[in-house]
Amino acid sequence: MKYAKELRQHFSKKPVFSVRDINNFFSKKKISSNYANVLLNHLLKREEIFRIARGTYSFCTNPNVVAFAIQPSYFGLQDALSLHSFWNQGTIPILITPRKIRPGLRKVVGTNVLVKRISRKMFFGIEMIKYSDFWIPVSNPEKTLIDFFYFNEPLDRQTLKKILKKINKKKFSEYLKKTPEKTRKKIKKLFL
Repeated sequence: MKYAKELRQHFSKKPVFSVRDINNFFSKKKISSNYANVLLNHLLKREEIFRIARGTYSFCTNPNVVAFAIQPSYFGLQDALSLHSFWNQGTIPILITPRKIRPGLRKVVGTNVLVKRISRKMFFGIEMIKYSDFWIPVSNPEKTLIDFFYFNEPLDRQTLKKILKKINKKKFSEYLKKTPEKTRKKIKKLFL
């Protein structure tokens, strides 16, 4: 394929790229979008690139690049516990987004990724953490704790104690004000 090398050189350093990015890149050379699609299919079959989400691809084999394809989003729940070193258990990436997309399990670079939806009002408490070669959005400890109650996820006592020691009480209190009443009641039961 004539332009495969150029595509590799230009896009291999980026976490993700879209079909539109490829078409824009090749538009200067007057290459048709049909050729770009043929080139993409060729690279997909050779497993040089991976489909991350609809119309989004990557040369990277790390499933966490899904956060760059589905934006806005952040990694949360058990995945955030691992990224913040609250526990050492392995977990699949759990991506939380306010976008109206299909929630559930997806295969990204041969790995399961769980996508959960959250209301726009609950989309806060995110920090960037260096992971592998890039920075990824992850819920901070305060938001991670709130999300466990928001999504009705079980949390063992030992991990809960570790989180409570590390959270900023003032920030946690501010976040609770933004949280739905139903979730706040569950959290208040914890402290009583």
